[in-house]
Amino acid sequence: MRSDRRFLALWAAIAAGAGAGCGPLVQDNGRADGGAAIDGPAAVDGPVAVDAPIDARVDRDAGPPPDGDAGGPLVCGALRATVRDFRRTHPDFESFTADGVFPGLVEATLGADVTPTYALPGPTIHTSGPQAFAQWYHDVDGVNVALPVVITLTEVTHGRFVYDDADFFPIDGLGFGNDGFDHNFHFTTEIHASFTYRGHEIFTFRGDDDVWVFINHKLAIDLGGLHQPAQGTVDLDAQAAALGLVAGQLYPMEIFQAERHTTLSNFRIETTIDCFIDPP
Repeated sequence: MRSDRRFLALWAAIAAGAGAGCGPLVQDNGRADGGAAIDGPAAVDGPVAVDAPIDARVDRDAGPPPDGDAGGPLVCGALRATVRDFRRTHPDFESFTADGVFPGLVEATLGADVTPTYALPGPTIHTSGPQAFAQWYHDVDGVNVALPVVITLTEVTHGRFVYDDADFFPIDGLGFGNDGFDHNFHFTTEIHASFTYRGHEIFTFRGDDDVWVFINHKLAIDLGGLHQPAQGTVDLDAQAAALGLVAGQLYPMEIFQAERHTTLSNFRIETTIDCFIDPP
């Protein structure tokens, strides 16, 4: 990754306006998503959706995000994401019509390159196998196109930060285009950030399709597979021993998501973590 002054200026502007048990937790809410009619998101326990300002946009001129040590400001209200566009003909996109969360698609610890490692020897009802999966979160010429996106969390009540988009289509018309659909449904999202564990934090992700959240390189939320919006929550105090957390220390968080099939795309974060910054 390289430093880019235009991208750093964007981040400074965002910062000014941004507002201030063991093992992975999974909640399976199913999906009726394979071209069939959809009745909307399944009911979930946990926080109720909050109308909040949303900011997920491509900076089309900035190029790749800069290194975490490139000298940019420490930004609390935003997450830098890499969204990779795929063609619908990729073997893992638009090919499967399975319905439901499928835990165990990835290893419980991040790989040496800080991306998920496919955990199974071959295909599943949701995936074609390890070779195709290895392309999801790596730049591959002719297979995907990487685009920088900014996701901004908003403090909706004191100490509670939310990003909520029930139509998460951040790269419509970009990359390989929409492939004949109204939206670009074929992409993955990769986020790397750091936070200080202070104690008592909660992190919730609700989305579709695949969602994996790693804290301190350990799997904390496992919502793999094609499914309707499904939600997972990690209580950092309850999971501190399993995740290797000590209060007052800085830890990495990685979020990996995939949108692989029509007709929904949801992306919701709710957390009491008060500040995310670039990884050191």
